[in-house]
This record gives sequence, structure tokens and C-alpha cells, in this order.
Amino acid sequence: MESFAQKRIGVLTSGGDAQGMNAAVRAVVRTALHFGAGVYAVYEGYRGMVEGGDRIRPLSWDDVGSILHRGGTVIGTARSAEFRERVGRLRAARNLLQHGIDRLVVIGGDGSLTGADIFRREWPDLLAELAREGEIDPATAQAHPALMIAGLVGSIDNDMVGTDMTIGADSALLRIVEAIDAITSTAASHQRSFVVEVMGRHCGYLALMSAIAGGTDYVLIPESPPPEGWESQMCELLRHGRASGRRDSIVVIAEGATDQAGKPISADYVRQVLEDRLGEDTRVTILGHVQRGGTPSAFDRWMSTLLGYAAVEEVLSATADSEPQMIGIRYNRIDRAPLMECVQKTHSVAQKIAAKDYGGAMALRGGSFTEMFQVFKRMAESMPSVTPAQPRRLAIIHSGGLAPGMNPAVRAAVRLGLDRGHVLLGVRGGFQGLIDGRIEELKWGDVEGWASMGGAELGTNRQIPTLEQFYAVGRALETQRIDGLLVIGGWAAYKAIYELYRERERYPAFKIPMICLPTSIDNNLPGSELSVGADTALNVIVEALDRIKQSATASRRCFVVETMGRFCGYLALMSGLAGGAERVYLHEEGVTLKDLQADVESMIESFRGGRRLYLAIRSERANPHYTIDFLSRLFEEESHDCFDVRQVSLGHIQQGGNPSPFDRVLATRLATRCIDYLTHELEKQSAESAFIGLAEGKVTIFPLKQMADMVDWTYRRPKEQWWLGLRPMVRTMARLSVEVEKEGAERLCGKPILPDTSKAG
Repeated sequence: MESFAQKRIGVLTSGGDAQGMNAAVRAVVRTALHFGAGVYAVYEGYRGMVEGGDRIRPLSWDDVGSILHRGGTVIGTARSAEFRERVGRLRAARNLLQHGIDRLVVIGGDGSLTGADIFRREWPDLLAELAREGEIDPATAQAHPALMIAGLVGSIDNDMVGTDMTIGADSALLRIVEAIDAITSTAASHQRSFVVEVMGRHCGYLALMSAIAGGTDYVLIPESPPPEGWESQMCELLRHGRASGRRDSIVVIAEGATDQAGKPISADYVRQVLEDRLGEDTRVTILGHVQRGGTPSAFDRWMSTLLGYAAVEEVLSATADSEPQMIGIRYNRIDRAPLMECVQKTHSVAQKIAAKDYGGAMALRGGSFTEMFQVFKRMAESMPSVTPAQPRRLAIIHSGGLAPGMNPAVRAAVRLGLDRGHVLLGVRGGFQGLIDGRIEELKWGDVEGWASMGGAELGTNRQIPTLEQFYAVGRALETQRIDGLLVIGGWAAYKAIYELYRERERYPAFKIPMICLPTSIDNNLPGSELSVGADTALNVIVEALDRIKQSATASRRCFVVETMGRFCGYLALMSGLAGGAERVYLHEEGVTLKDLQADVESMIESFRGGRRLYLAIRSERANPHYTIDFLSRLFEEESHDCFDVRQVSLGHIQQGGNPSPFDRVLATRLATRCIDYLTHELEKQSAESAFIGLAEGKVTIFPLKQMADMVDWTYRRPKEQWWLGLRPMVRTMARLSVEVEKEGAERLCGKPILPDTSKAG
């Protein structure tokens, strides 16, 4: 590993706080130390840089322990009028140079990143002036001729062009959807209407995605103002919902929403319209800063960790001629883009909105944003709009293990299928229910409220039809006159449909278009980098890990936690990254006795060096012999009373709970494309079948015949798993050698340990 011992990095958070900033700071610190570089925190953002003194302090490995789960930013953030002036930046340069810092990782919004770039461009002139004034010596100026920067976007609005997600956006969306779920229950009790205002001056991401995830009736966003006369359209949609059985009506509005003329639309105005035109008892809820607060989601933790790791790599390898980069995420991978190009494009969105170029604003937001806006419109406006002479009968069936998000997928499929003029049939109890004839027609109101519901209202099981049952399945398809089949489920669903597809020549009833929609907390399905349900399960696991770690603060303890996943280690690895685990055991890597011996030695040494918590996560089938009980007994036996050991098998709580906003949105997005696919194939009189997924950020439909080449049938997982590339980051974040951590320290097992020596997380 290359040595960067002479290089020093500063990290600061600036502008509005965002959940996940602490995870990014932690990653910057631990990655820098891993590479042997010095790392300093600039407290209170640019204000601290200008003030200097103890506002700029070195950070150790332990200083960023136990901050993964904390909201806000532990190193503070503040606005700085002084930094906007050259004299303030001159002082900031002097203060950085006092510590030998010439590399910065800036975590903030577009204003903070713009300020960093101005500072970078002025750096040579600032050094020259400081040298003339005698503030620094020529040797210092020569040693630090350039300022290298990397930008991470901390913004709950998700408003930066050039990255799929910004730090804090997923957590903010989680808060909003939790609020909408709560509002929905009280609104339904009183048959009321609510107008919910969310943040987003120039970006409608939070409003749009929360409207989809919350199953609301109408949404207003800055990038696409409603057409003239929108008030009448909105009221008509709400009337339709009430006539179809809804007991509540909810409108979501972004704080920067306007009409086509650029006139702001306020939440109070929407409330007044609903009261005047519908006679509805309407209330307004402005969520405000609750969207910024609280514990970051699992995604914001692991994503921010990746960004911090990559930012350190960027500034350590940068040269005086390097163009500053914004470190973002594309398709779940790290992506680098020219910093100021991204900032300028972001400013262009607001400029296009001000110029009423709404098409241009939507285009800059990207294809996925535009697609989801169209999906919401289709969902909100869905009603039988086509009346074909011979309506097609589409059946929806679950198969495989339960996954949160199954109900939102069914809801979207039913409403969009009805909108296309199809008859939608719900099969209860999986393929056995199909054989038994447990099938019922689903109407618009039958799936009301399913957007937020966990579980699977149609029921599911892992049964795969046997050869002896194929005739009964075919007979049921013929008897029910089923023209197309949507299977929403996990591995069993994919296996079942693949077998039916292979038997089509023997059973003509199977010659209908079929498509599989991936729902599995294991995230082990081909063609999709993320399955519906995996994000919810990951959040549940990380929340449990937070509580487990809290329970260990009063003692020295090793926890061995087992997650679901069968032979796929996605949940184990990602929860280890998001939860701050020291060790993760995966079936994909294997577990050997040599590994365990090294782990025990490292564990004992670290506890003797002051550690108070060691967290190991085991994927449930990592090794058939080295079980969670074996690992716990081994660690306990070898601990020599330095620490105690507890084991936790999280079990079926990972499959429970209401689906996360991401899983709801993904389920809706995939179901929309599934209905479109079945409709298209039926119009062509085709019997082709497929499976759908999210691959490289795009919804992709794969012919079913490709499945065999994409899966490992023995271990029931895809041959290619993108997340395995993150394993080195888990190890980097987990621990530093005891020699580096406690250089010169003489701590022995059993001696008193001071409170500030905790390394939990």
C-alpha cells in the first residue's frame, strides 16, 4: 500500500445538515488513517476554517466511533459571511497551512462546493500574499502549491445533477413517508383531506417520491407545474378516489411549487380550493425540519461510507493540475464527475424553472425522474380509460418468501391494469391457490391502502409446482381464461415460471405471456441489482444493530449477529457496512479455521487495546459447520475473560414491517413496466415470457430463456453480484492495527478502561 504519511486532509461539513454526513466523516477519517495520511476536522464549516485555532483539530480512529447512527453532523456546520470575502479566505488558507493541510473533502450543497472551488482557484495567489506578508515562510508555500478538493453532496433535496442520490435524501424521504402514513390513518378515521408540504425549493424529488410511496392523490413539484385549470383536475381526481372507496385524500406539495405562470402555489391555497370546491374538511401539515433530523437510513450510511472512502482516494491521488471532482453515486457504484460542471448544471435547473422552460428542467433531472413523474400521473389518474371488445384477463400471483413491497406491487399492477381495460385476477395462496381455484377479481378499491402495507394480502408460499402438478396448473389457467400472468415473488417464483416456460410444448396452456417481478429480502434474483424488500430488511437489521450496540456500552462484549439471505450475503455485508461491523462472514468468501484463528487473535488484541464492542455479522449459510452457536462458543472460550460473547439471530423480523419508501417506489416502477409488457405482448398475440429488474439504474426486461445463463442454481443466487466489490471497504472501516490505534499505550486485559476509549461502530 502506497504511503501518504506526509499528506494531510481536512474534512468539513457546510450548509444545511443532512442525515449521513457523520457516516461520510467517519469514512474520510478511517480511510485516511488506513492509507497513513493525517486527517483533521474543520469544525463549524467554513466559519471554523476562517477562525482557526481549536476549530481545526486532528482526528483519531476513536474520535469517529459510535457516530454512524447519529443524525446531523458531529463536526458542526455554519454559514460564513467572512469566507465569502477574499480576506476571509486568506485567513482560512493561513489556518490550514498551520497544520500542513492542502487537501479538503467538503461535504455540503452547491453553495458550499462552489465556495470550495473559488478557494482552490485563489490558493496560489493567497499563498503568495501570505508569503509577502510574512505569515508563512517560502518553504511552506513551496510545499503546498495547490489545494486539492473533492466534493460530497450533502442535501436532503436530492437536487444535485450528476449523482443519483445525495447524502440525506433517502432518510428525509423515510421521515416524510412515515408522516404521510400516520396522517393517512387519522385522515381516514375522519374522512378528511390533508395537504402536506415538504422541502424542495427547486427540486421536487421528495414530493414526487413521497407521493408515490405514500399512495397520495396529487402532487405539485417545481419542475413540472400543473396545467391551467389544475384545480378542477385535482378536485375531480379526489372525487373519483372517494367514489371508489377512499376515506381520505392527500395532496403533497413541494415548497417551491408554482403554476405555469410562475406564481407560487401555497399549501393554504390548495387547502382553500379543496374546502371551497369539495366541501372537504381539509388540514395542512408542513413537515419542516423534521425532514432533516433523526437517525440516517441504512442506505444513507453505506452510501455515505462509499463516498467518503472514494473522496480520500481522490484527494490523495490528486495533483496540482487535477480538476476537482464531485464524488457521487451512479447505479450503486461510485462515480466521479467534474465538480463545477455538476454545480453549473444544478444551477441551470433553477434558471430553467425561472425561465418557464419546464421541459428543460425535467430533462436535467434525468430519465428516471421523468419516468417516475409519468408513473405517478398514471397511478393518480388511473381509471378504466380503455374498453376493449374482449377484455384480457391478467392474473397476479405470489410465490417465494415474504418480502415487504409485495402489496404496493399488486396495488400498482391492479390500478394500471384496470386503466388499460384489463380484468385483474388475484390468486390467493401461490400456485396451490391457483390449482385450488382461489381466485377473485380485483377492483380499484380492493387494493386501497396497500401502498403502505407490509406482508402479502394475496398470501405466498415457497411451493414450486411439481411435474405431477403441471396439468392442474394448466387446467386452472384454461378454466379461469387467464391470458397473462404476473408473478411477484422470490427464487421460488422465478424457478416456477422457468419450469412452466420449459414445459410449454407439452402443456399449451402455458403459452401465455408471463413476467416475474423480483421481491426478495435476500436480493438474490437474476437481472436485478436490487429486489423489492431488500431495502426494508436492511433498515430493520441496522436498527436492530443500533440497539444491540447500545446494550453493550456498559461492558466489554462481542456480539455475533446472524442475518437472513440463505447463500446470498447481501444483507450481511451491507448491514456490516451500514452498522459498523468489525467482521462479516459470507458464503461467497467462505470461512476457514485459519480465518477464525486470525479473527480470535485480532479480537483479543483489540480488547486488550481498549475495545469495548466487537460486532461480527454472519450470513445464515456462510458455513454449514461454523454456525452462529459455534462462533459464539469459540470466541467465548478464547476470550480469557477479556470480554463476554452474545449471539443474536434476527429471524423473521427482517421480513416484517411496512415497506420502505425505496421498496414502494421500486415496486410501483417495476409493476408499471410489467403491465406494459403484458399488454404489449397480448396486442402482438405473443406468448413470450420474461423477468424484470433494475440493472445499472435502468428498468430492464430479460427474456425468460436467458435465466439459466445468469444464475447459480446450486446456491440460488446470480452469477454476478455487484455488491461483492464493496468488501474491501468493510475491512477498511472495521479496524486499524492495534499498534497504530494505541501506539505507545500499555493497556492490559482487566485494567480500567476509560469511557472515551470506546470504538463501537
